[in-house]
Amino acid sequence: MQTFSTSMPIGQGLMVPLARLLGLRVVVTHHGPDYNRGKWSKIAKAGLWLGEWLSGKYAHEVIAISKIIQDILKKRCNRIPEIIYNGVFLPEKSQHSDFLKSLDIEPGRYILAVSRIEPEKGLDVLIDAFSQLKTDQKLVIAGYSHYKTDYNAQLQKKISNNSRIILSGFVTGEPLAQLFTHAGLFVLPSFHEGLPIALLEAMSYGLSVLVSDIPANLEVGLARERYFKCGDMDDLKGKIDYHLANPISPDEKSIFRSRIEETYNWKKIAAQTIKVYEKALAQRAGSHL
Repeated sequence: MQTFSTSMPIGQGLMVPLARLLGLRVVVTHHGPDYNRGKWSKIAKAGLWLGEWLSGKYAHEVIAISKIIQDILKKRCNRIPEIIYNGVFLPEKSQHSDFLKSLDIEPGRYILAVSRIEPEKGLDVLIDAFSQLKTDQKLVIAGYSHYKTDYNAQLQKKISNNSRIILSGFVTGEPLAQLFTHAGLFVLPSFHEGLPIALLEAMSYGLSVLVSDIPANLEVGLARERYFKCGDMDDLKGKIDYHLANPISPDEKSIFRSRIEETYNWKKIAAQTIKVYEKALAQRAGSHL
């Protein structure tokens, strides 16, 4: 018996009924309500919304990567999917800093954001808040955009006269490891997340973190002072000031890394996923129709 599985954006759920008609067992992983993203047209949002509903109604098994997504499907489809978080590996910290030198930044003397360059990531709010800080530290935004947009142009204009703000472009591998290893503070100002992988990566490095108080970030369960009011530039500025003056303690670093190992461990996640597939394969052909 073959299995059709999708862990792509929920628009792929449009194919679930066809897969069922072909006699396949279907497992869907829901990564987030993408129809809430501002970049989509009304027609695209409708397609994503329908894909989510078809997945929840007709897949043999559904995996949600957070409790928030589980609650959405429970309300929309009267279905309680299995929660299986995405994971990250506990990294070996980089012993190098040559990439930092290429950006003209010093270890421990910069704030890091790792994100796609899109409106829902809130980078404009971060840039505005940082620009008002009285600090000699720098802001490094490691990210990319799939295409040029008015938002890209807006960000470029904001930073054009501020040499303390660096757009590094797409970064991966050893250069990204260097940025995570040596950052003084990690900031995630998103308006929308399914599961904040960049936040989990920052925690795995034991970084001091500051994130918006959206549901997906709250679910990670950080201390209250590590959240700021989403979209509130003044609150973000004040919290950045606080965390620059109050570095993360060794105990909290250890707590972060332990949480990653216990909750977002890939071996545990793989075992959970296998069980879901086994459950789907065991179901009779007509179930969930």
